[in-house]
Amino acid sequence: MADTNIPGNIKDKAKDTASAASHTASEAKGLAHETTSTVGQKAQDTASQLAQRASDAAGDVGQRAKEMASQAGDRADDAIASVGQNMSTLAGSLRQNAPREGMMGTAAGAVADQLEAGGQYLQEHGLGEMSDDLARLIRQHPLPSLGIAFGIGFLLGRGLGGR
Repeated sequence: MADTNIPGNIKDKAKDTASAASHTASEAKGLAHETTSTVGQKAQDTASQLAQRASDAAGDVGQRAKEMASQAGDRADDAIASVGQNMSTLAGSLRQNAPREGMMGTAAGAVADQLEAGGQYLQEHGLGEMSDDLARLIRQHPLPSLGIAFGIGFLLGRGLGGR
């Protein structure tokens, strides 16, 4: 009888082994799915962090560019004010050293007045205000402005060797 039980035992053992193998395969499949899901989530998190860092860096670069542009504008305004101060000083020197009477005195006085007015304008107005004033002047007098622009372009072209 012991001989007849052995094949049944083998069948049972084979079934148990197959069941264990199936259970192990199922667990392996679950672990693989869980690992894939975890890796995918980590990849998403990493990509999100990289995108945030890139956005922060772009914001920093933009802010630095604004600061540099503002500093350049401030330096330009300071330089223009300095030119205005020098023009006013020159007007004062011209008034002191030029003749006071006659045609030369009248011409020197007119030049000094214009230098002083121009110097005050440069000292009181920034680059932005001057560009607004220039745009307004061009809008008020478009044809003469166009003629002046063509004339300056022609002179620059001749001066730079475009003969």
